[in-house]
Amino acid sequence: MDRPAPPSLADQFAAALDWWREAGVDAVFADEPEAMYDLSAGAAPAASEPVPTKARAEPAAAPPPTLGGDKSAWPATLADFAPWWLTEPSLAPGPLAARVAPRLVVQTELLVLVPMPEGEDGAELLSGRQGVLIANMLRAMGIAPETASLAAALPSHMPAADWEGLHEQGLGEVLRHLIALAAPKRTLILGQDVLPLLGLEKRQGVRELPLTESTAPLLASLAPDILLGNARSRADLWRRWLDWTGTG
Repeated sequence: MDRPAPPSLADQFAAALDWWREAGVDAVFADEPEAMYDLSAGAAPAASEPVPTKARAEPAAAPPPTLGGDKSAWPATLADFAPWWLTEPSLAPGPLAARVAPRLVVQTELLVLVPMPEGEDGAELLSGRQGVLIANMLRAMGIAPETASLAAALPSHMPAADWEGLHEQGLGEVLRHLIALAAPKRTLILGQDVLPLLGLEKRQGVRELPLTESTAPLLASLAPDILLGNARSRADLWRRWLDWTGTG
């Protein structure tokens, strides 16, 4: 028995396209669908012609928003800072109602700067256990509460804050502006995540923070939530404070 001649390559290609057509597949699917063959004419492309595809266009990455908005609209006085902190849209995501105002005093003896408000804070910053710790510290330091300023690096409680991203978006400039307006005799930073925002290394101890027209002496230590659970760290902070102020 004579065997039938094998189909040519063109016949095989046409048969494959017929099979896909009967299966209901008539397009190449990329970002945008394209016709595999001209259905109106019923003709398939020649076997030597490649099926064209379109390159996927990658959208350009948008620059991160600048925290604080237009610097020309930043508060010019310490009294104007808290209202601006509560209402400036760019400062933090989430509802404005979740923000907590800093407690600021003109010609303050000491500015205490923490990473963020406590989770239970309502109308007043540091109204929970961390606030009790700081109040006890001020009492031991001989600083009257009405002469101390309390502020947070973030307007609201954000446990999973992206500190590196906040630094890139300019939060440090906002905090420098706050410190310059407060002009404290001393600044106590409780929370090492705050230090890189100000261009400082993550380490405890005394250093000088350069500002536009002056420098601010500061002492850096651990965040209040860590100090609460670590008596040795509290004792170390107290020793550093006594050495810094010359009261030891």
